[in-house]
Amino acid sequence: MSTPPSLQALINALKVLPGVGPKSAQRMAFHLVQRDPAGAVQLAQAIIDAQGRLQHCRLCNTFAETDVCEICQDEQRNHSQLCVVEMPTDLWAIEATRAFEGRYFVLMGRLSPLDGVGVNDIALRPLISRALDGEIEEVILATNFTTEGEATAYYLSELLRARGLKVSRIARGLPVGGELEHADPATLAQAVIERRDKP
Repeated sequence: MSTPPSLQALINALKVLPGVGPKSAQRMAFHLVQRDPAGAVQLAQAIIDAQGRLQHCRLCNTFAETDVCEICQDEQRNHSQLCVVEMPTDLWAIEATRAFEGRYFVLMGRLSPLDGVGVNDIALRPLISRALDGEIEEVILATNFTTEGEATAYYLSELLRARGLKVSRIARGLPVGGELEHADPATLAQAVIERRDKP
């Protein structure tokens, strides 16, 4: 028995989402069509609205509905610090801590030669332009601690230091409330390596 073309098109569209395989896409499609048609219409409209309204902030490259995002418009923020992250979700995670009051730049990716992502596939030129705007004194690299994130941080640190900028990297180690016996060896080793003086 063949699947109706419109249903198959919906399943195929859902499969483009990360972590959604053929079976999951099929379940989602059937749920939307059979159990939640109003939700399906709402989802479709939200996607259309997002595609039509969202753009990249001219200064930090995150998603915004205006030329310059709210964070970049905030004159109370520290103009001398620039935190570089891979994706807008990383920016939101750091903002949720309320521990950073500087500005951001979102690369919209990370270097990953095995996946065909090179220096021309991330927002490298806009980053350099932003970092050299005359206000930035320190660039904080907050890429993820994956192989690709580390490679991206290393490449950016070399590039930015060569232009006379102070570059730092966010620390990593044990989670707050974590117990040593439950930490994986790599995290524990990094916590020892990145130890600091006790105030």
